Amino acid sequence: MKCALVTGGSRGIGRAICVKLSAMGYHVLINYKSNATEAGVTLSTVTNSGGSADTLQFDVSNKVEIKQTLGNWITANPDKHIEVLVNNAGIKDDSLMLWMKDEQWDSVVKTSLDSFFYVTRLVLDDMLMQRYGRIINIVSLSGLKGLPGQTNYSAAKAGVIGATKALAQEVGRQNITVNCIAPGFIKTDMTEGLDERELRKLIPANRFGTVEEVAHAAGFLASAQAAYITGQVLSVNGGLYS
Repeated sequence: MKCALVTGGSRGIGRAICVKLSAMGYHVLINYKSNATEAGVTLSTVTNSGGSADTLQFDVSNKVEIKQTLGNWITANPDKHIEVLVNNAGIKDDSLMLWMKDEQWDSVVKTSLDSFFYVTRLVLDDMLMQRYGRIINIVSLSGLKGLPGQTNYSAAKAGVIGATKALAQEVGRQNITVNCIAPGFIKTDMTEGLDERELRKLIPANRFGTVEEVAHAAGFLASAQAAYITGQVLSVNGGLYS
């Protein structure tokens, strides 16, 4: 069985990517940390559309949970192969660096950057055995240009971009691609508090993006047709550049 794992798949961009990959024929593993209700909505959305999915609860910032839950799933399901991994889970905890607390730095870096390492390393072994895989890392405009008040978030996402480019060179011969998608301002829970009327003046497309537009980009990078694209950062930002 061909599977796709989406971390942070319970809401927003993650949910839209789960739906997209299901439509492409993948059995989707919907990772979530604690919100079982929202994960259930994603599961129902996929199954009601004729797809198949399971939820997989673990905290991507906790390497012990990753190894226990995801590692045990991989061991218990030798006939199921995760062909597509979307490292989507992430959090923001903004503050000027002068006032940023240790916990704010640690939690954001662990959730975005550390999780990329521990989740991808587990999934990569089978991809190498199968000589096929698609790894898609959801980063951010913040990781490309940096944003004030987000030294933690910008550092984490920039780190994932660097790791993506390095890993792409390591596994390219095995028909495994590794790419990033860098969303700009997308209508999600994370942007609800932003002034869209003012910010869209900075965006050539003059609007915030939708989660479906990000999911479409993920679907393309996950496809067989994207086999010659690796080590890249695809910006989905309406023309907003640094």
